[in-house]
Amino acid sequence: MEAILYICHGSRVKEASAQAIDFIRICMKRHPNVIQEYCFLELESPTIEEAYAACVYRGATKIKAVPILLLTAAHAKHDIPQVLRKMKNQFPDVEMKYGRPIGVSERMVDILEERLIETKEKITENSLVLLVGRGSSDPDVKRDLSHIANSLQNRIPNTRVKDCYLTAASPSFGEALLKANSTPVNQIFVIPYLLFTGLLMQSMERAISEVQRNSDKKFVLCPYLGYHPKIEQAISDRIQELSGESAYVSDYA
Repeated sequence: MEAILYICHGSRVKEASAQAIDFIRICMKRHPNVIQEYCFLELESPTIEEAYAACVYRGATKIKAVPILLLTAAHAKHDIPQVLRKMKNQFPDVEMKYGRPIGVSERMVDILEERLIETKEKITENSLVLLVGRGSSDPDVKRDLSHIANSLQNRIPNTRVKDCYLTAASPSFGEALLKANSTPVNQIFVIPYLLFTGLLMQSMERAISEVQRNSDKKFVLCPYLGYHPKIEQAISDRIQELSGESAYVSDYA
């Protein structure tokens, strides 16, 4: 029997974990698999180990493990595969395939456009958009988010879109905010490239409020990505990739 294991990041903020669980439960409805479990890499339960074992104890002979992550970085390349390899050794008779994060796609750019529109603020040549990623020391993250930023800029001509990061990559969000504040634009849109709320979202709100106090520019914080049918479809695509003998299987696990 084939199981699907959805692996989320985890957060200290209970609302973020609740949003992740609600999202995964919606994704589960797309698939006929009797055995489907969700888990978290850190900061929340069930853990990957607990959910993997639950799949086996429920009768799984094959597990499709899918990381619910936006971009490919250390968590997807190292942290999750390390745990999965341990579980594979614990249950050697259970076949396991590990998929890809959501990654770069035009679907994600569509959602970013929607988030801008939802602000009901007009984007002009005097606007600047900051696309804010979680960040990572892995260069693939900067490459991929830069690509997404460029694709979004192509959708809204005469407006610049700059990528920046909350941790472990440059430019930092704080640096990008200060630089944006020194430019001749009069309106700055900030789009959090985050799936759910959490401490990072809260830190962004504080940073914007601090800069706004001494600025004559208008800062517009867009909603984070949250649940969206196109993200649900992207995750479904990653699950389908793991089907069949010629399936894409991540090299990391």
